[in-house]
Amino acid sequence: MAVTAGRFELFIRQRLGALSRTLPPARAGDVTSVHQARVATRRLREALPLITRGSSLRKHRRRVRRLTRALGPVRELDVALLTLDEFDDRQGTARSRSGRQQGTAPSRSGRQGEVPRAGILSLQQAIRQERTRMQVDMRRTIDRTRLPKLSEKLVAAARKRDKESPGPRTVDPKQLAAARDRAARRAERLRIKIENAAAIYLADRLHEVRIAAKKLRYALEIVRDLSRSRATARILTLKRAQDLLGRIHDLEVLIARTRAIQGSPNAPTLRVSADMDLLVRRLETECRRLHGRYIAMRAPLLAICDHVSGVRPSRRGEPAA
Repeated sequence: MAVTAGRFELFIRQRLGALSRTLPPARAGDVTSVHQARVATRRLREALPLITRGSSLRKHRRRVRRLTRALGPVRELDVALLTLDEFDDRQGTARSRSGRQQGTAPSRSGRQGEVPRAGILSLQQAIRQERTRMQVDMRRTIDRTRLPKLSEKLVAAARKRDKESPGPRTVDPKQLAAARDRAARRAERLRIKIENAAAIYLADRLHEVRIAAKKLRYALEIVRDLSRSRATARILTLKRAQDLLGRIHDLEVLIARTRAIQGSPNAPTLRVSADMDLLVRRLETECRRLHGRYIAMRAPLLAICDHVSGVRPSRRGEPAA
């Protein structure tokens, strides 16, 4: 007779399955899989408190976090390369459109204000070389993780948790309350980060807002799954904010890498370095434009924080009695 998996076992198996499917191609260097595997590690970490606690929880978190951190640098380099490809393609399209309108062939030298390809190609080459080095470290960490053994332990913990729960079709009030408390704490932290970032452009503070929004989103996904709710509006708003702030972060990372390459012992020629300066100015302009879109999202994000944490907007910021 087949044994039906319990609710928490299915919950953990779903997250482990996503990681198991994406980790082998990520190890081989597939760009999409590196991203998906990294997301899978974050979702798995958020679910760990449901099935374990204490020293066991801390141990499993450390193992999964090592994977996340190994995948992160490679992912950042992948995004930098994708951004450069996108930027180069956009310039080429604009150049071709301008040539058609003027009835002339596209100029190889480019238009005024356009970043010459020599600067972009030099930057791409340096980033690809760095990715090759970082991929070696990523593979080493993946091999040391021994995912099958980790999966076995987590599934065993989930089965134990299922035996303690009221039943496969019953929502555990204590577990749901704990998940909601965790989401409320995440919401409070997001509010603090939003208020700390204010309305000025500070890349580090915006990155902290992005991380807090991501953690709240994953916490709300846990609450949604436990309560079997179909509500997704707030999660989608958080996802849009995360993507927007993620784009700003990706551009800032590319700016920092460009500056580092310019100041390295193997720095490019003065002409190519000047091309990179022009690229940095274009990227900085894009960051400011995206920041304007984020400012428009602050009010909806704060409203989500109020809803999740149970704080009425009229009372936010009032001193405690």
